[in-house]
Amino acid sequence: MKYCNCHEYLQDVGLLVLRLSIGLMMSLGHGLAKFSQFFQGGEIQFADPIGIGTNLSFYLVGTTEFILSLMVVVGLFTRWAAIPLIFTMSVAVLIVHGAQTFVEKEIALLYLFSFLTILLTGPGKISVDYWIKNKFCQKSKIDLQV
Repeated sequence: MKYCNCHEYLQDVGLLVLRLSIGLMMSLGHGLAKFSQFFQGGEIQFADPIGIGTNLSFYLVGTTEFILSLMVVVGLFTRWAAIPLIFTMSVAVLIVHGAQTFVEKEIALLYLFSFLTILLTGPGKISVDYWIKNKFCQKSKIDLQV
């Protein structure tokens, strides 16, 4: 008789729901507008919170919010993709919205802690990372944490 571990399965479904929801909200709600502005031209009005220049800040944040959050959605290099997203949201919370009230930085905090959770837990079994691990790493005995 085959045993079904529903608890483990529900954890993987929960991680999928977290990755899909937070990743799509970040990508479509924030990153897409910035990323599409790359190709529209015109003057870029964006903050320079860490002193690397307005344009570079804009391009890095736009790329991070759009492309890396989509990588989180599909579960591709998930932990690596989460690190720049955590950094971006940390800058948003501590520097960009630092002097504002809690309510005004609440969304950035939710993104920050969601991506931190994804970094700590990994993408789960319903992800490209898990497929890659099973497809390529089992044969060569590489220990890749997913």
